[in-house]
Amino acid sequence: MRRRSPAAVVCAGVILLAGCAGAAGERTAADGRGQSPTHASSGVRGPDPDDRDDRGDRRGLPPVVDHVRTRDRVVFLTYDDGAERDPRFAGLVRERRLPVSMFLTDSVVGPGYGHFARLRAVGASIQNHTLDHPALRGLPYAGQRAEICGQQHKLRSRFGIRPRLFRPPYGAYDTTTLRAAADCGIRAVVLWRASLGPDGALTYTRGEPRLRPGDVISVPSGETASLTLTERTERLLKEIEGRGLRVGRLENHL
Repeated sequence: MRRRSPAAVVCAGVILLAGCAGAAGERTAADGRGQSPTHASSGVRGPDPDDRDDRGDRRGLPPVVDHVRTRDRVVFLTYDDGAERDPRFAGLVRERRLPVSMFLTDSVVGPGYGHFARLRAVGASIQNHTLDHPALRGLPYAGQRAEICGQQHKLRSRFGIRPRLFRPPYGAYDTTTLRAAADCGIRAVVLWRASLGPDGALTYTRGEPRLRPGDVISVPSGETASLTLTERTERLLKEIEGRGLRVGRLENHL
């Protein structure tokens, strides 16, 4: 599966809040031989499908997902970076009991960790999106590990948790990324099939342009959006419910 450039990424099925969700064209993962892995029909992408069996990757690498195979009529909302801190959003998460996943970048969140502590208190999960938001693909192992493990340590010190999910900035990753993620305690690398734009419209990275059960939706940070994060999420929830779907907790389905 391929990702667009950072300026044009929109994901479906799992909602992510981040400017990096706009890079769908850059969502191609090269393996160690410079080839791109094939997207499996199950929705799980690994660096080399030939090395996978029913138990996962024989090399111990985490699976890469933008869609989860499930019989439940659920989609997953994911938010990236942490740049957008709408004070009303925590109220929406609490009132609607939304099990959203927040993929945080330390250099973007800055002094705003208190906002995400409040979100966590009302049911949001906190996950890893690197320390400084670099495009990881092609970087040496030490640099990729520092970005991923560094944010693991930061989130543990802030919240007392050790995230199990990781989203690479811009959706750009390679086999080295998966090795580093595994060594940092990551269990799955999460991309997206649908992305929410600043105007509240969904853009899809592959497949038919409509929400399906198991989709991961990315909600990028919308610093230039005319709608607030709460307003965009409310519009998205109407579309989700109009499809006969509901929001599920991603961690419970991986």
